[in-house]
Amino acid sequence: APQNIVRYSFKEGTYKLIGFVDQLAVHFSQVGNLIPKDSDEGRRQRYRDNLVTGRPLDEPEAAEKAAEELMTPKQPKERKLTNKFNFSERASQTFNNPLRVGQPLPQPLDLTACIVHGREEAGPTASISPQSDDITKVTQAAKIVERMVNQNTYDDVAQDFKYYEDAADEYRDQEGTLLPLWKFQNDKAKRLAVTALCWNPKYNDLFAVGHGSYDFMKQSRGMLLLYSMKNPSFPEYIFSSESGIMCLDMHVDHPYLVVVGHYDGNVAIYNLKKPHSQPSFRSSAKSGKHTDPVWQVKWQKDDMDNNLNFFSVSSDGRIVSWTLVKSELVHTDVIKLKVEGSTTESLEGLQLHTVGCGTAFDFHKEIDYMFLVGTEEGKIYKCSKSYSSQFLDTYDAHNMAVDAVSWNPYHTKVFMSCSSDWTVKIWDHTIKTPMFIYDLNSAVGDVAWAPYSSTVFAAVTTNGKTHVFDLSINKYEAICNQPVVAKKKNKITHVQFNPIHPIIIVGDDRGHVTCLKLSPNLRKMPKEKKGQEVQKGPAVEIAKLDKLLNLVREVKTKI
Repeated sequence: APQNIVRYSFKEGTYKLIGFVDQLAVHFSQVGNLIPKDSDEGRRQRYRDNLVTGRPLDEPEAAEKAAEELMTPKQPKERKLTNKFNFSERASQTFNNPLRVGQPLPQPLDLTACIVHGREEAGPTASISPQSDDITKVTQAAKIVERMVNQNTYDDVAQDFKYYEDAADEYRDQEGTLLPLWKFQNDKAKRLAVTALCWNPKYNDLFAVGHGSYDFMKQSRGMLLLYSMKNPSFPEYIFSSESGIMCLDMHVDHPYLVVVGHYDGNVAIYNLKKPHSQPSFRSSAKSGKHTDPVWQVKWQKDDMDNNLNFFSVSSDGRIVSWTLVKSELVHTDVIKLKVEGSTTESLEGLQLHTVGCGTAFDFHKEIDYMFLVGTEEGKIYKCSKSYSSQFLDTYDAHNMAVDAVSWNPYHTKVFMSCSSDWTVKIWDHTIKTPMFIYDLNSAVGDVAWAPYSSTVFAAVTTNGKTHVFDLSINKYEAICNQPVVAKKKNKITHVQFNPIHPIIIVGDDRGHVTCLKLSPNLRKMPKEKKGQEVQKGPAVEIAKLDKLLNLVREVKTKI
């Protein structure tokens, strides 16, 4: 039973906690047919029985009384007119089913563990309240049945995902293909672009999709959807927002926490354990929200007091650190981006700086304080959390806005950037010029490193194509160029590799997310040599990429 019921006390003029809570739950009630012997009805029945059997009557007065009652015709009972203004009578006329308050609903057994594998299924689509309608009591069971039906419906796709390997790869000249699997879409997000994709760090079948709009003349609402590959027909969780979602990230240690950045400059944290459609925490104008769209958010390690911490970057030029302190978001400006060489003096002699518009950033995998920031001007700044007034380094990276920057998951010196100027560039952060440049003949929306190799990455372009590169196989061009959207007008906006399975997900500007399987040539592992074991692991991946970088350095020095 709830322990926090309050009622207003007119005597004290405040709300007071009620100490007594009704704990009684009536599970079964039946009208019986037994009556006491000493009651009037008992005496009448005994009198009747004695008359029939001929036994002597005891208690003559009672017998006479019973006989009179039998002989007297019953008068119809006068119906009492109800007083509509009498509160107690009105209440007594309403039949209330006794609620099983405080009693946990029965949960499905092993089937739940097998199919849902222990995930906490809370949210707007899976909320179970003891005082809600009866239909919600079977939500969990219905969810499992829905997944089973979908598994039968998409059985051929599930079989391809698990077992299909393109045999034609053996006859191709080191080129690969992408096999379309599931397509995820929702009617509520039909006209919203996919603005962010992120796999859940704990459950490899679950991923989050942010919906908004890149068309600045057509800004409307936003949606946060979470899909599972086990149920392509409908999202696991649905959250809506007044402003478009432009970016999101999921916490590594707390995979139920999702941070999002909005077009209106706000940041918010959604808790998947809570079934509310509103975020658990949200910034405001008072708490230092951005004044321009938030282009990227990233969870970071907890601070010294074990408070949750994340960073955000926006077009207003601010890199902000947000800390969750006592259920409140506290902001700290880490750095203010300024365009170098743009300082001018006003009439009063004050120095004016042109603000740099941040569009993307990424934190180093090993050096905690170091991070990269891409800007609308095409520059990439190497920054430190410790220095708020200056950059560690500046790269003249692109001729147009930088759409994404990403550190290599294996090699600590290498990062990658992409831009609307049609190029993808691979960098060594100790060198000011790029090591590799790839022109993809269309604006590049997003890039992503593969989790299984230091030399494999994917890029998506606005002409609807996905490009997969493997530098160890071909340093000059992609080993896969494939259109993956149904219509040529559809622009692909984002791409992400699954951390475990050989699949990628790509999102387009029509709100669709497509899952594709990489063919064997796109995920080649080192070949086994006679008498030698195949070496795997981070050290091998680092050495593989180092070898390529050394070759490039040698060529550059000769030139």
